[in-house]
Amino acid sequence: MAFRTVLVLSALTLVSAPRVSLAQQIQIQQVDVAGPEAPPFGMPGGRAPRTGTGQIRGRVLSETGTPVRRAQVRISGPDVGGRTATTDADGRYEFLDLPDGRFTLSATKAGYITIQYGQTRPLEPGKPIELAAKQALDKADFVLPRGSAITGRIVDETGEPVAESLVTALRQEWSGGRRRLVNAGRVGQTNDLGQFRIYGLPPGEYYVSASVRNMDGIMTDLLAPAAAGAAAPPARTATPTSGYAASYYPGTTSPAEAQKITVAAGQETQGIDFPLTQVRLARISGIVLNSEGKPVEGTAVSLAPGRGFEGGLALPGAGARTNREGAFTVTGVAPGDYNLQVRGLTIITSGGGDTMMFSARINTEGGDAEFASQPISVSGEDVNNLVVTTSKGATASGKVTFEGQRPPGDIRVTTVADDSGGSLLAVSAGAAVAADGSFTLKGLTPSARLLRLRGLPAGYTLKAVEHNGLDVTDSGVDVKGAEALAGIELVVTSRTTEISGGVSGADGAPVKDFILVVFAEDADKWTLPATRWVTGARPDQDGRVRIKGMPAGSYYAIAVDYMPQGEWNNPETLERLKAKAQHFVLSDGEQKALDLKIAGGV
Repeated sequence: MAFRTVLVLSALTLVSAPRVSLAQQIQIQQVDVAGPEAPPFGMPGGRAPRTGTGQIRGRVLSETGTPVRRAQVRISGPDVGGRTATTDADGRYEFLDLPDGRFTLSATKAGYITIQYGQTRPLEPGKPIELAAKQALDKADFVLPRGSAITGRIVDETGEPVAESLVTALRQEWSGGRRRLVNAGRVGQTNDLGQFRIYGLPPGEYYVSASVRNMDGIMTDLLAPAAAGAAAPPARTATPTSGYAASYYPGTTSPAEAQKITVAAGQETQGIDFPLTQVRLARISGIVLNSEGKPVEGTAVSLAPGRGFEGGLALPGAGARTNREGAFTVTGVAPGDYNLQVRGLTIITSGGGDTMMFSARINTEGGDAEFASQPISVSGEDVNNLVVTTSKGATASGKVTFEGQRPPGDIRVTTVADDSGGSLLAVSAGAAVAADGSFTLKGLTPSARLLRLRGLPAGYTLKAVEHNGLDVTDSGVDVKGAEALAGIELVVTSRTTEISGGVSGADGAPVKDFILVVFAEDADKWTLPATRWVTGARPDQDGRVRIKGMPAGSYYAIAVDYMPQGEWNNPETLERLKAKAQHFVLSDGEQKALDLKIAGGV
């Protein structure tokens, strides 16, 4: 069975105005699919969704108590994949034929804040729903607050409006042991007056970034030449020598110098006007050769932000495709540090007239798949005559062993990248696990060396990854060039750990609304990539909390009344919580019940 990662972009209009911006038309997905006809979404491991006699019903209301019509309510869980319901004129929705299990719900509608079930405060994680067999939950209700908005105007160095620039609301979030600016999920685009409006924001603190590098230019440079059947990128009659770098309010190219904007609940913050910074633009040109020294035709060359990049829109930078001789030219590159990335890209087109439908497939597992990632620094001068040599990457082989019986379904070994750098083409490798437990991964890179499993059903978890007698679950395999790594073992267990417990207040009464934060005693584990040793969880609809699958070890646990999503990844926060937290030890397969008091003053 062949698997590919698919980049699906639909309804790409390739003609001039009048038209809708590509940023509003393109849907991007990176998923594993089985064969050319497989759907892009489905159950993990190819398992069929379970059904049952459970039911969940509720209403979606506004803050004034009026029904919210045609809101989208989404349910997800390991046994149902994802399903969506639309509210009726009374704001009602329902999900029928549900199996017993654990589910999450969210509700959204334009102009409102997207809310998870049980969420009562901004950026707070929602509550899971635990549904027993044949259970009917009839009051899974949502109250959707009106979203806040940020409006302003983007201008050039002379005060003239800049049209069709992308404007992004960013917020700070802890990841990998450091604070980063991440997309808050809303993007605006300036009109002909340079005006923008970003709506549907929760109250909080934001940074605003603007860039003239929009989706139209990115996709035209990266994909249109091949989609049109051209052997080489079209010649440009003129190449601009100056342009605009991504800028932050109140008018700086440095995220560190950006100014925070406080947005109140349901209010519109106006007057966020700032100029784009004019810079000298450069051209980057060169040739792409494969590992045998032959030119590579039709491959995608893109620029992703370098590792020092702290914020901005999660889109690739400038890009191009190679011609028959393997040559490429990337134009309009602002000064900065980048990763020049090369990925094999096959484009399949259909349609005609003004609109073209196409999908771009990135082969990450075939024996011929090659790639390259090369750091490059641009200071305003052209960079010419680059020679980029692709590699097939490392190969890793081994087996998956099971403590107990192997579960049904297709199980896959996948890699986890340390940092994708915001590139659409930064994908991870994956391989199916054969009937005898063996697997072979191709195309491993030093930045994607953590090994994990997909397709494990509920009740199973990855216990350890071992190589040469060492536990590499958290450090990853040591990838060097195109070497072959053998003897890797991934151990799966059905004896999963579970942390549960009750929480009481100062008066001894049970507390039903809290966040349980669990973190390793060893502070070095707090900042591991994709750490397994830190988590936060809210109780279900009955006030019960369960955390499954954490590795055996020594931990702290603390219950707090509120914490924004992901703040438990902040090592400074964990260090502060440690003094009031309860210490405990979790053994293999242990069901640990905790008795906690709600912590105050944290």
